[in-house]
Amino acid sequence: MRQLHLAAFMIAGPVAHSHALWRHPRSRFDFLRPEAYQQIAQVLERGKFDLLFFADRLAVSESYGHSFDVGVRYGDQDAVRLDPLPLLAAIAPTTQNLGLGATVSTTYAHPYSVARSFATLDHLTYGRVAWNIVTSVNDGEAQNFGVKTHLEHDQRYDRADEFLEVACQLWESWQTDALVLDRERGIFADPDKVSYIHHQGDWFQSRGPLNVPPGPQGKPVLIQAGASGRGREFAARWAEVVFAIQPTLAQAQQFYSDLKGRVQAQGRSPEQCKILLGAMPFVGETEAIARQKQAEHNNLVNPLVGLSTLSNHLNYDFSQHPLDQPLKELDIQGMRGIWDLVQHLSAEGTTLAEIGQRYGASVLIPQIVGTPTQIADQLEAFFQADACDGFMISPAYLPGAFIDFVETVVPELQRRGLFRQSYSGNTLRDHLALPRAPGAELSAPKLFAPEFYTPGVSV
Repeated sequence: MRQLHLAAFMIAGPVAHSHALWRHPRSRFDFLRPEAYQQIAQVLERGKFDLLFFADRLAVSESYGHSFDVGVRYGDQDAVRLDPLPLLAAIAPTTQNLGLGATVSTTYAHPYSVARSFATLDHLTYGRVAWNIVTSVNDGEAQNFGVKTHLEHDQRYDRADEFLEVACQLWESWQTDALVLDRERGIFADPDKVSYIHHQGDWFQSRGPLNVPPGPQGKPVLIQAGASGRGREFAARWAEVVFAIQPTLAQAQQFYSDLKGRVQAQGRSPEQCKILLGAMPFVGETEAIARQKQAEHNNLVNPLVGLSTLSNHLNYDFSQHPLDQPLKELDIQGMRGIWDLVQHLSAEGTTLAEIGQRYGASVLIPQIVGTPTQIADQLEAFFQADACDGFMISPAYLPGAFIDFVETVVPELQRRGLFRQSYSGNTLRDHLALPRAPGAELSAPKLFAPEFYTPGVSV
C-alpha cells in the first residue's frame, strides 16, 4: 500500500508560517537555545517523520515602507533567523533517524562551499541531510552581499542550474570507493579515483576536486519550492522533494500532475520527486475545540506583520496601497507562485488588510481543523486524490502543535496504513524511497572499530 511522507517546516527564529507563534500563549519555545530545536526534533522522530527542514533568508525585511520598523516591531518572518547549517549539526547528535534539512541560496553562495558543507553534514548525520535550494527573492539580500539589486527572476534560475551542475560534479569528484585506509600498507586513498572537475561556466569557475569524500547518501536530498513556470522546470530537473502551497484540492491536483509530467520529461521517474503540500493543523478533542484554537491563533495576527513578510517575499512595497481595498494588477518579481495566490484573493474582493491578516496567520498555507480523525480524513483525501505524496506540517505554536499532531494524528494515519509504524532504513533517502548515488555505501571504510566511539570507553 502506498504510504504518505511527513516533513516539518521550521524557521530558526521566533515564527514559522505563523506570525503569532512567538506570542501564542501555548508556545514554550526559546528560539535562541539549541535545546528548543533538539526537543522538537525528538518529538518528530517519535512520530516517525521523514524530515525536519529549516527555511532561511539573508536579510532583515525592509521591503514594507522601505524600513525594517514594522517587521522588527511586530516580529515578521525575517526579523530574526539563525543560520540553519550549524543548527543541523547541533540537532544531529540528539536524533538517530530524522532527516535534517537546511536552506542555502544559490544566488549568494559558491558551489564549492555549499558542496563541502553538505558533504560534511551527510557524514555527521550518518546520511540524513537535505539541502533546500532557493534563489533568494529581494534587494535587501542583494545589498547585504554588496550587490545593488537582486537578479531578475529567470536569471536567478539560470545561475541556480549551473550552481547545481557544479555541486554535483564536486560531489562526484571522489569515486565512492576512493578511500582505502589501508594502515598496513600506508595507503590512505586511491588518487586514480579522485578527479578535477575544471568547470568554466557563465556564472562559476571551479577546479575541484572536493576535499570531502562522498557521504552515506552520495549527495544530500535536494528540496525545492519553485511554483512559477521557470521554478517548476528547475524543480523537475533537480528536486527530489518539492514543498508546495496549494489552497484547494483542484489546484493541488493540477500542480501535482503538471510537475510530475515535467519530471518525466526530464528523463526522471516521477517517483524520484516527492511533492509535499503545506498544512497547518489545529487538533482538538472536538471540532469546536479545534476551531476555538484556530480562532485564538488567528486573532493574534496583526495585518501589518503579514504585509511586511509579503512585501519581502514579493520584493514589493505594499505600504503604498490602501489597506481597505483589493489590489490591482502589479509587476511582481518575487515569488511568482505566492503572487498568483494573492492575485486570486484580490480578484475575489479581499482587501489588502485582510490579505495581510491571512498572510500573517499562515503565509496562505491551508489551515486544517478538527479532531484527529477529521484531520486524518482531510490529509487522506488529498493523498488518495493524487494531489500530493505527503505533507509539510507547519506549527501554529511550539512545541505543542507538533506534539498534538504526533500523539493524536500520526496514530490515526498509522491505523489506516497510510504512514509507517517504524523507520525501515538508515538514511533520509531510505525514508523517502529515493536512490542513493551508485555505491554510496562503499564510501566510508572504517578505520577504527565501532566500540572505539562507545560513550564511557576511555581512549
